[in-house]
Amino acid sequence: MKNTSPPSRLLPPEVAKRVDHQIRGRVAGATRGVSPVDLAAALIDWAGHLALSPGKLLSLAESAARNAAEVVAANASSMAGNTEAMAPLENRRMRSEAWQKWPFYAMGRGHELAREWMREATTGVDGVSRDHERFMHFLALQMVDLLSPANFPLTNPDVLIATREEKGGNLRRGMMNWLEDKRRERLGEPLSGTEAYQVGKDVAVTPGKVIFRNHVIELIQYSPQTESVVAEPLLIVPAWIMKYYILDLSPRNSLIRYLVAQGKTVFTISWKNPTAEDRDLTMHDYLHDGLMAAIDAVTAVVSDRRIHAVGYCLGGTLLSIAAAYMAREGDERIRSMSMFAAQVDFREAGEISLFLGEGTLAFLESLMHRQGYLSIENMTGAFSALRVSDLVHDPAVQRYLLGKDRSLNDLMAWNADGTRMPYRMHGEYLRNCYMENNLAEARYEVDGGPICVGDITVPSFVLGTVTDHVAPWKSVYKVHRLTHGELTFVLTTGGHNAGIACGPDHPRRKHQIATRKPGERYRDPDRWVAETPVTDGSWWPAWDAWLDAHSSGATAPPSTGDEAAGYAPVDDAPGRYVLG
Repeated sequence: MKNTSPPSRLLPPEVAKRVDHQIRGRVAGATRGVSPVDLAAALIDWAGHLALSPGKLLSLAESAARNAAEVVAANASSMAGNTEAMAPLENRRMRSEAWQKWPFYAMGRGHELAREWMREATTGVDGVSRDHERFMHFLALQMVDLLSPANFPLTNPDVLIATREEKGGNLRRGMMNWLEDKRRERLGEPLSGTEAYQVGKDVAVTPGKVIFRNHVIELIQYSPQTESVVAEPLLIVPAWIMKYYILDLSPRNSLIRYLVAQGKTVFTISWKNPTAEDRDLTMHDYLHDGLMAAIDAVTAVVSDRRIHAVGYCLGGTLLSIAAAYMAREGDERIRSMSMFAAQVDFREAGEISLFLGEGTLAFLESLMHRQGYLSIENMTGAFSALRVSDLVHDPAVQRYLLGKDRSLNDLMAWNADGTRMPYRMHGEYLRNCYMENNLAEARYEVDGGPICVGDITVPSFVLGTVTDHVAPWKSVYKVHRLTHGELTFVLTTGGHNAGIACGPDHPRRKHQIATRKPGERYRDPDRWVAETPVTDGSWWPAWDAWLDAHSSGATAPPSTGDEAAGYAPVDDAPGRYVLG
């Protein structure tokens, strides 16, 4: 009988897929996850349409000639010492007196004009896709910032002065600093200076107990510091892209310590830092074995009260998923929801989305498939690129050319203590949220069915930060269009981290706060800013008052854990996972 079965393939599909992952993963390792194909596509799109825009080219030529004339004038003015004719340099790295003299002023002014010209060249070209325009604009500014005269010893007057005064001592110290940093990098040691902020000794020192641990989280319950406490407990859900002690830094900057001192019963999740063995953890695991398991534990310990749930960054996104899921299932254990620098609608997700085209996502997935996780270096590189001048170039000049020791505060030391992302979960998160915006569009599925953020009706406290490059405040503000309950929105000065970790006595913080009652009409973010008064100081006391207003009064502190329910204390805070 004739054999009609299909012939066996020399290269089965699963083997072909594995080979593709290996090749793309190796390329991605060299490019920090950025797809060279995405880069080439953006370059071709921009260059091709620019070549077919003679009017734009003529305008750019005119701008270049005008800028050249302005540089010549700046050179002449600075040479003659005519300060009245010299426009102030806007770059904060060029504000010392030495930069106002010839020839450095002309160099600085030329750099600023070059930056403006590159902005003009990469934007407003008819026919270029919006994503490619943003990508080319970003890359152009990266190139200009790399070539800044502030980055080189012979064109930076501050370095030249230091070298002359110290007879090269700054450069000798800088070389030793560079060698030390390379040694630490090779051995996988933390940055110098972080030794002053040891977890459990200098930071993350609020007293408490780990009352639950599984393969995803540890749950910490903090010890009460007041004779009575607010009846409803707080459960904090930090992002697993960061270690939880961003909220428990040194005592003056510890939000957790502040809350406990104000009479709150506080629980927080400490996420496990995944390894290659955790590669197949999913968003489902982080939701059910992470957040929902924590909710089960909190309601077992404080059995007769609902929860003030608090989410920060990615933890806030997960909290919104959980709250929508619980609303769908009729689970009413959440009394209120607070979200800090957390996005629900990702259509305008900020500059980090520059790294998340389809091609780059495929390269990232291959890189994670090869490693089992997304490494600390990949994430740090992406976030640093958003503020490359402040986070990369200027620290390098200070440490390697001026020979200064690295001066870290508690927040900077925490920032150097990075985490990893498991392969499968991170791919699901990027596709569901950043790429397809499924959460905002009611397409995100939990347990076989979609959830809708619009089902959330509990009072919400949502906070955005003015200079956030990760979760821009106008993107955070979009929650106004998705939820229908009472919503208090706060906009505070500062960035994604510094705007959150600002103690109640912070001298430079300001914030705006307003509440939208159910049924009130929508205000766009620009109108909201214009109409909402500015208040001096940290937003912490305002949030504390909001929690009190949405609570049912005071009661005696609950027990620490509940041994009968399976939540006996197993370790002192900060636990084990934060050390991994």
